Amino acid sequence: MSSSITPSLIAADLFSVDRLVAVVTGGATGIGLMIVKALEENGAKVYIIGRRKEVLDKVAKEEAKHGNIIPLQGDASSKPDLERIVAHITKETGYINLLVANAGISGPDPVRITPSTTLSELQRDLWSLDPSIFAQTFSVNVGTAYFSIAAFLPLLDAGNHKGNVVQSSQAIITSSIGAFGRVPLAHYAYSASKAAVTHMTKQFATALTKYKIRFNILAPGLYPSEMTAGIVKSFEQLSPEERATRVSPLGREGNTEDMAGCILWLASKAGAWLSGNVVVSDGGKLSVTPSSY
Repeated sequence: MSSSITPSLIAADLFSVDRLVAVVTGGATGIGLMIVKALEENGAKVYIIGRRKEVLDKVAKEEAKHGNIIPLQGDASSKPDLERIVAHITKETGYINLLVANAGISGPDPVRITPSTTLSELQRDLWSLDPSIFAQTFSVNVGTAYFSIAAFLPLLDAGNHKGNVVQSSQAIITSSIGAFGRVPLAHYAYSASKAAVTHMTKQFATALTKYKIRFNILAPGLYPSEMTAGIVKSFEQLSPEERATRVSPLGREGNTEDMAGCILWLASKAGAWLSGNVVVSDGGKLSVTPSSY
């Protein structure tokens, strides 16, 4: 039995996010929505941030099990929008326990290299990319996480002082297995941006230790989302053997339960002793491809 003296090993207690207050950027679709649903369904109050008001409102109306998904329209890459959202949450709630910086983009189209690709063709494809698009990939995938962290630090600190949950405040950053794989899953700009945000998050974990604000990284493999819809659809036609090679050794993409398991572990008392960690959820993909993880 659970008591104030003996630690509870009951899963419902250990993995509980009841009373937790969270913010999820990019929380209206894909992996972000999976995270939002897992947290809210298990008792958390979740603010979701996104640019499309109609999509946010639909999620709040149709996906909330307890009426605790609060939509806040805004661009997580915009400092004025972040300031406005922080002011709103400060006035309404006064603290948060968890920030999930999930907003990101896929970047440029991948550079395809086939057995027949000549070096001149490869050079042409690499050189043809507009530098502004390369820079935008870094700006969104790294800069948005950076400024989201900076914006919400006071509310995360307030969460520690509030003490409404046992675990200390935390920021979880969504990266990708593209940060570790040597075979690009997307454009080089995307993979490099995810490697950058992964390392930046580890630096934050070290730098903010004395403030008792933790930082961890989620590195998903292939999950269904708006960004991966075409890829997921193309894999539907593969044989089981091909899926095991091209999708994951488990022969499928990730699903809502897979992501829910990750976020409930990280966000709850079960993950209270984690900081500076990378949680890879890829069905074993990095285990069978050249990678630096």
